[in-house]
Amino acid sequence: MDSKKKSKIVIIDTSAILSGKPINFDDTMVVTTQGVSDELKPGGKDYQIFQFLIEKGLKINLPSRESIDEIKDISTKTGDIGRLSTTDIEILALALDFSKEKDKEPVILTDDYSIQNVANVLNIKFESISQHGIKKRFKWIYRCRGCGKKFEECIKVCPICGAATRSIISRKTNIKKRDIK
Repeated sequence: MDSKKKSKIVIIDTSAILSGKPINFDDTMVVTTQGVSDELKPGGKDYQIFQFLIEKGLKINLPSRESIDEIKDISTKTGDIGRLSTTDIEILALALDFSKEKDKEPVILTDDYSIQNVANVLNIKFESISQHGIKKRFKWIYRCRGCGKKFEECIKVCPICGAATRSIISRKTNIKKRDIK
């Protein structure tokens, strides 16, 4: 039995900064990606909060190419790929990188439901900031607004009738309370 406690790594996305809520740095490593920094306009209030977090010890890490590819693959299967930004994928990939280290326990701090959905599939913990967080795991598909044809992959325009598609939930699975932090 391993008596060594895992060190908690908090990975923050842009919504954590935009919320303006305090982030606890006590006995915790707090990290993000360059993509989060790129989403904040220099000189604005949110950018100033970001700079303050860097001064407090926020680290900016790059996720591995392997983890980015794995996140893209999993989010394609869950249907979240069309709902995730490049930065969202980086956040998830960074958490996946840390989850592969035996002495690290990553927790993603986000209000983004698609990030939470993919994190849940990967058994990576997440915490909401201002929202309630997901209670069910989703599987998204795309349905044509014109002819009603359904597609498993992210298609923006129906190849049959040319109408726009929209994402819909094809399946919900309950999440056990212990799966959510």
